[in-house]
Amino acid sequence: MRQYVLFLLVALVTLSAVGCDAQPTVAILTQAGREVVFQVEVADTPAKRTMGLQYRKELGADRGMIFLFPSESRQSFWMKNTPISLDMIFINSQRRIVGMVERTAPYSLETRSVEGPSQYVLEINGGLAKRHGIQVGDTVRFEGIQTRHITE
Repeated sequence: MRQYVLFLLVALVTLSAVGCDAQPTVAILTQAGREVVFQVEVADTPAKRTMGLQYRKELGADRGMIFLFPSESRQSFWMKNTPISLDMIFINSQRRIVGMVERTAPYSLETRSVEGPSQYVLEINGGLAKRHGIQVGDTVRFEGIQTRHITE
């Protein structure tokens, strides 16, 4: 009986630790019916949005960064101090992809944006959007990401 109680305690501690470390994710449902999931870092403050993925030398194939803005507008980015190529996926407030900039040039100071307004921008490794069949019009779902109280 004592071993059984010890086993249950270890199991509960393990499960609670796993729950605490749950990584925020962005899931994209492609028009082909495939779901693509990225574990993301959340850039929800001016300082985090400014830093972005600068100075990163690598980014896992299932990783990314989601930029959260207080409202929809035309978002602009550049690649200053960013040594890896990225795909930028622009998402509106209804969580639909409204545009993409693919395979950005590392270290470029050229401003990158899309025509329509967006409230969220997902950055992933350059070339992954095409590889996964991600395109304008796809639906996006956030898990473990708070979109209320985003700071200017």
